[in-house]
Amino acid sequence: MDLLRLYLLCGLVFHKAVWEIMKRRSARSFLLRISSGSSIVLIARLVKLGILGGMVLQLFLPDIFPISTQPLLPQVAGAALFTSGLIIAVFARLRLGNNWSDIEAAGLLKEQELVSQGVYRFIRHPIYVGDFLLVTGFELALNSILVLGAVLLIPVIVRQSIREEAVLSQNLSGYEDYRARTKRFVPLVF
Repeated sequence: MDLLRLYLLCGLVFHKAVWEIMKRRSARSFLLRISSGSSIVLIARLVKLGILGGMVLQLFLPDIFPISTQPLLPQVAGAALFTSGLIIAVFARLRLGNNWSDIEAAGLLKEQELVSQGVYRFIRHPIYVGDFLLVTGFELALNSILVLGAVLLIPVIVRQSIREEAVLSQNLSGYEDYRARTKRFVPLVF
């Protein structure tokens, strides 16, 4: 395994470790669930596990559908995007603390507080942005045309963010004002 692939693997392991450690540290009692239906939760968990497993497996396989015969540029750009995404997602997750819930079991927590500091000062969904950049950067760093698969995540991310915002707007004090002064995914743009 080359150094770049080892770096990508370590980044994935670090990301997963932060989520699992923080998930186990917080006790969650939900006031209202955003996601409904145990079959949807199961499917979402399987999809997440499949994506993660596929990414790890890809690290040990030869190049899959290379973008370029000169991979240096995609690798450098990919490593930069991967690193940026990892940093954004992890810092956003740490900033949320106990106010976070899994995408597949999302809901409004009984003691939910509005978080509007750190990267949340600029965008409402930095974890989604960070994870998207991480996946996109991962595929670019591997010089893989599978980077186009990241586009498939966009409708899922947008749909989930809209659902979350609807629940938070109706049930979390101050969320409407926060929503009016921040962008969903890209500061000052969207």
